[in-house]
Amino acid sequence: MFTILPGVPGAFESAKDEDRMSEPFNGTMSARRKRTSVERLVRFMHGVEYLADAVAVFFAVLLAYYFYRWAHLGRHAAYRPYGVYALAFGAAMLFIMVLRLNGAYSRATSLLRVRETERVLAAAVQLCFFAFAVSFWADVHCPRLVFLFALFFIPLLVLLEKHMMFYATHAIYCDGLATRRTVIYGGTLGGARIFSVLVRSPKFGLVPVAIVDDNPEVIGAEISESGYSSKRSLKVTAGPLTADLLRGCGAEAVVISSPAVSPETFAQISVAAAEVGATLSFVPHDSVLYGGMLSYWEADGLIFASVEEHHRGGLYPMCKRIFDFTASLALLLLLSPLLLLIGAIVRLTSPGPAFFRQERVGRNGRRFSLFKFRTMDETAPKYAFSPKTATDPRITRVGAFLRKTSLDEVPQLINVLRGDMSLVGPRPEMPFIVEQYNSVQRQRLIVEQGITGLWQISADRARLIHENIQYDLYYIQHRNFFMDIAILLHTFFFATRGV
Repeated sequence: MFTILPGVPGAFESAKDEDRMSEPFNGTMSARRKRTSVERLVRFMHGVEYLADAVAVFFAVLLAYYFYRWAHLGRHAAYRPYGVYALAFGAAMLFIMVLRLNGAYSRATSLLRVRETERVLAAAVQLCFFAFAVSFWADVHCPRLVFLFALFFIPLLVLLEKHMMFYATHAIYCDGLATRRTVIYGGTLGGARIFSVLVRSPKFGLVPVAIVDDNPEVIGAEISESGYSSKRSLKVTAGPLTADLLRGCGAEAVVISSPAVSPETFAQISVAAAEVGATLSFVPHDSVLYGGMLSYWEADGLIFASVEEHHRGGLYPMCKRIFDFTASLALLLLLSPLLLLIGAIVRLTSPGPAFFRQERVGRNGRRFSLFKFRTMDETAPKYAFSPKTATDPRITRVGAFLRKTSLDEVPQLINVLRGDMSLVGPRPEMPFIVEQYNSVQRQRLIVEQGITGLWQISADRARLIHENIQYDLYYIQHRNFFMDIAILLHTFFFATRGV
């Protein structure tokens, strides 16, 4: 559970907001780091929860066996310790599998935590009956009374352990380092429900600090948590939900609780959240369409779509950079005779330099000089939309061949070697095009830009990149090392179909 911070918008410290506003992209970098911190702690606590459940079941089975021995019931059979430990370990692993299949490890806490108790009871019964059936049909000599005692001790110890874990998780999250201050839009029944779920589900890492609504009938109403006691509550604050209001709350996440919000209101809230770098979550609805990347999470029966950058941690960035550096260096050395030959042909067949340098926009808006073989006349404008057909008068004779075979892109291996680009990623664009991006198209810039990618090997590459944003958004959401390799393989087979 969370401790709700009292007050209304404007009553919160805004030092973090000043830092956030100094970050590029209106604070999304700072917000992303905070979300990464939250997610790491969530994964750690998730692992601790698995371990705690396993330990509880392990000792519950041991307790059931030794209680059977102590009570002198039945045949009073004695077994070797390693056999008993193996039985307890197997029961613990199986119990966790059953709980996971029943959805017991979701982040949301149900109303009065009844569902959690229900799942533990059901898993204990399923485990004991399964073990009883296996021992019977496999002719394993195990006292049947042990299963009966285990049916009592497993729920007892697991529920006690989960009760302790709940308050331990609450204490850990309430230090503020792994929580995100959350504003809920909607003060009706949906807002009250999501408020109650968030304050009673510390694993979400979302602590409500304000509830905002535009309806004058609910402004000022007090929203309390649903529970055995209503210790925490917030009063509904008058809207509209603006960027200034979010800054005043120090908000790092926004949740739209009502599916009936109008497209105009949704757009306004979306812009406000993006301006302060806050994550936006909402109840999916046909009247609201969002062009960005969505992930989904469930909160006690409520399904929410969450709009946020999909970044990859762990080994992927390191493996990607090592592969980029190694592959680009090897290819430059291997292809150096070909590069010299192409450069000489370009110089001899048309006036001007062999290489073409142009400023492009890379990850997080950083600009760099991109290298290509020159494929157009020297008099052609340096910054203009790329030719859409091979018959464009700006393209030279040799340039048409280079563009068709994509050989004009090979010098960009230098950019990859320098770290300006990656082998695989969204195509870097010219600054004058990036300046016209909307908030959805700007998401292309949250990852390394690349020589090749999904858009580059598609038929839509004949049109403008940002008009086919679905390719880049799909890649950003699903990217991994093996997808990068797959795209490189597809590029090798389809690169010669260029314009």
